Amino acid sequence: MTIFHSMNTSASALTAQRLRMDVASSNIANANSTRATVNEAGEWVPYQRKMVSFQAKDQDFRSFLQMASNQSSQPGQGVKVTQIVDDDEPFKQVFNPNHPDANADGYVQMPNVDPLQETVDMMSATRSYEANVTSLNATKSMLMKALEIGR
Repeated sequence: MTIFHSMNTSASALTAQRLRMDVASSNIANANSTRATVNEAGEWVPYQRKMVSFQAKDQDFRSFLQMASNQSSQPGQGVKVTQIVDDDEPFKQVFNPNHPDANADGYVQMPNVDPLQETVDMMSATRSYEANVTSLNATKSMLMKALEIGR
């Protein structure tokens, strides 16, 4: 473990939370996009909500083996984004016969994005980001105090 271990952990969390905020803002921006992609049949498909998947860094076989045999005193190595996945929730059906994308019954498929849920997710990511900035600043302050002791 190095002197900068906690800074690296906070930095990885900052990067991950920033991506989470970007994905949530993209979801909000596309909440009314009825023509986002084209499917195999050549038809327009509404925007599909995206979600970020996190995983702890350095989760290889060796680290699991050391943890199982209680030989590891290493704390966590941070977090990384493993993938951005599409939400499988079905699209919303809205009755609007005047819409250009309405079907024969007058219903339009709208994205499966809930702006309220995205706002809550954005607030959660923002709070996590702020907490990691506070942790980073505390670590920096402790390192500076340690350097002052050496004078």
